Amino acid sequence: MTVLVTGAGGQIGRAALRELGDRGVGLRHAELDVTDAAAVRAAVEEARPELILHAAAWTDVDGAETDREGATRANVDANRHVAEAAKAVGARLVTLSTDFVFDGTKREPYVESDAVGPLSFYGETKLLGERAALDAYPEGTWVVRTAWVYDEEGSNFPRLILRLAETRDTLRVVEDQVGSPTYAGHLAPLLLSLPDQVPPGNRHIAGSGAAPRREWAEAVLAAAGRTTAVEGATSDEFPTPAQRPAYSVLASELADTPVLPPWRVGVAACMAGFSA
Repeated sequence: MTVLVTGAGGQIGRAALRELGDRGVGLRHAELDVTDAAAVRAAVEEARPELILHAAAWTDVDGAETDREGATRANVDANRHVAEAAKAVGARLVTLSTDFVFDGTKREPYVESDAVGPLSFYGETKLLGERAALDAYPEGTWVVRTAWVYDEEGSNFPRLILRLAETRDTLRVVEDQVGSPTYAGHLAPLLLSLPDQVPPGNRHIAGSGAAPRREWAEAVLAAAGRTTAVEGATSDEFPTPAQRPAYSVLASELADTPVLPPWRVGVAACMAGFSA
């Protein structure tokens, strides 16, 4: 089975291509501008995949507040283009969304039927992107909301923590943001098999359990063998252009949704990759 992976240079794209081997056709941003409908159609028609993993997206949460047009093109228009192209060749489509579609006011995990309410423009574009793909190709689209994705190579929270720990004895990390850290190496294989397991539609799939950012940082440092101390801080101490949901733990209310390992298992697997 041929699988086309957009965003092949990103965290999930890289992990998916490692899993696929010679079955994968990976296209990086320089090779495919997913905001260009004609280019997307041509790429899909050339590859003729049975499955498309659409991992390309605008991920700069704060940058979306100032470049709203760019974020909309990348997260909304591109989802529509890929869904239409997938439908044209009969390929199944898995596309990614985010915990940022919620407002963070719950104190128990968000499930698929919970009311949405993005706090940021980034979250708005991801929500509109979900709807664009499902409207264009409802019978062949799987939308997966995930959260706090990281891997061994990307620009992500664990790598930031380890970099800061190289020059500081103590780190201050927010503890009033709680979410579901998700290791790309665990998520990507599941995404590739998802259409064979469950019907199309919206699914929540993230690292199992809940973690404040401070606890996540402590787990990363411990797994890496670092002794750097971590102190708790509030989000107000680190203001950002885009507001983050205070609580965005994800879980599925659908019994057939596959479950990822606990988030601490993902941290351990990722840190093992750092030293491999």
